[in-house]
Amino acid sequence: MAPNRETLVGSYSNSENKSHKPRRLSIENLQRTLSDISLELSKESRDHEELAPISEVEDAKCECCGMCEECTPAYIKRERDKFSGKMICGLCAAAVNQEMEKNGGKKEEALNEHMNACVRFNRYGRAYPVLSQAEAMREMFKRSASLRVKSISPRDRGGHRKGPARSSSCIPSITR
Repeated sequence: MAPNRETLVGSYSNSENKSHKPRRLSIENLQRTLSDISLELSKESRDHEELAPISEVEDAKCECCGMCEECTPAYIKRERDKFSGKMICGLCAAAVNQEMEKNGGKKEEALNEHMNACVRFNRYGRAYPVLSQAEAMREMFKRSASLRVKSISPRDRGGHRKGPARSSSCIPSITR
């Protein structure tokens, strides 16, 4: 546990600790430290010179969303190998991986699904953002309508209820 403030202040204010003052740094020690640091920095700069040069970067266009990014040829080759010869940006690759998790690990199916979504978005979403939003709302309502479950109320089943029934305003009303 770290010492608290009172302990630190109290240890310097005691009369018995006054003989243990911190040493003052001399100019010689500072110069020696400075030369050690410069020696270490020069070693590091020599180490960096021995690294292999980075290969030329080139612009690569994502075949899903159309975004361009600077990539090395090795990176482009790795991405094409991963995604059936198609160059996919990092964002689309993450989306394809999520789609793979949904469909059980089928990479080709996930890639085609994501590419179709990107094509739909590029066709309508960018040119007509309001129509794109309306289409998304329409799809959402379609899905919610298909997921709607019939009411499980006893009145819907033809059963009789004991006790008061509810009115449309959610205020209990007494029935026969």
